[in-house]
Amino acid sequence: MNDQLSNLVGQISLTPYQAIGIPIALLGAVFLSIGAQLQHRGVSKVDGTHAVGAKSGLSIEQLMLLIRRPSWVFGTLLLTLAIVIQLISLGFAPLIVVQPLGVVAMVLTNVINSRVNGIAPDARVRGSIALAVLGIGIFVAFSAVYAFERPLSEEQLLFIMWLLAAVIVVVVAAFIIFRQRLRAMFYIVAAGTLYGFVVTITKVLINRWQSNQIDAFMILCLAGLIVAALLGGYFVQTAYSVGSPDLVIAGLTVIDPLIAVAIAITVLGEADRFPPFALAGLGVGGALSVIGVVLLARHHPQTLR
Repeated sequence: MNDQLSNLVGQISLTPYQAIGIPIALLGAVFLSIGAQLQHRGVSKVDGTHAVGAKSGLSIEQLMLLIRRPSWVFGTLLLTLAIVIQLISLGFAPLIVVQPLGVVAMVLTNVINSRVNGIAPDARVRGSIALAVLGIGIFVAFSAVYAFERPLSEEQLLFIMWLLAAVIVVVVAAFIIFRQRLRAMFYIVAAGTLYGFVVTITKVLINRWQSNQIDAFMILCLAGLIVAALLGGYFVQTAYSVGSPDLVIAGLTVIDPLIAVAIAITVLGEADRFPPFALAGLGVGGALSVIGVVLLARHHPQTLR
């Protein structure tokens, strides 16, 4: 029995140092959930008096009004803190391990909304939460055992930046052409996709900084990161104006990790050592978490309005 346990421990590629990133990522998810709630409250209050809820996107004047709302400002500060904490977690552990933990923010958002509105979660909501947590548990367990990091070549980095540029062009073009007919899900999908790239590029920057690879590529990455973060932030605020916080957070916590993990697997090579059964487990865990999030967003009382 001891030999089997020793063999299992020996297979775990996540070192104790890297494992520190897991609780740090969970803490960031808490701040993300609370910050999102406060931002949505600020947008809702401005929406009630200044008609922010247009599908065509927020104007400069409307953004200035949001800056004057204490709840929105405090929520933004908490979200900034959540981002800093997430960056710290990425400095410890592989992206494929810590990024999926953001789904905890979706769970907390639904719980907080239930308390705020005085509505206890029913069996469907509790079952959805359990399914999402189970899926993430499976996903992170396999990632902790087999995921590893390796240096990223300049060719791979350029490929990621070209992908981001293509995504920005497509998203901006769609926004300009169809802005009068867009719904909340467009803004959520667009923001989640952009944030997935933001997380990936941030991880690349951290790795290059830690290995003293400070060059023109870092400046290119930083420029792309800033553009993607600002554009994604704008889409999130617009999504708050036309959708519930449950829908926004649920969508972001699915799409953001899916994009980031897809890049981590296909470009960063963090799953290259995964045996077939582990890849299957990764797929099952990811599918369960996605199903749980979708069901949770669908069945939560606030999204049934």
